[in-house]
Amino acid sequence: MFTEVKKMQLISDMIRVQDEDVLNRIDAILKKDRMMVRKKKKSAKSFTGIINKKDAMLMTKAIAEGCEQIDGDGWN
Repeated sequence: MFTEVKKMQLISDMIRVQDEDVLNRIDAILKKDRMMVRKKKKSAKSFTGIINKKDAMLMTKAIAEGCEQIDGDGWN
């Protein structure tokens, strides 16, 4: 909740700003922040917990079973 209150206070303060240079600096900061969010790369850690252990075991089994069956004529 504190974050939302802080945002509202900043908006209220910015409305009263008269100096064009101050507004330009605020705009530059916000643009830089948006660019940083877009460039942020996802880590493999962000996928932790997506697949539960049971599903992972089923996938492993399906891969093992499917990879064991090679059809030599399948490429002809």
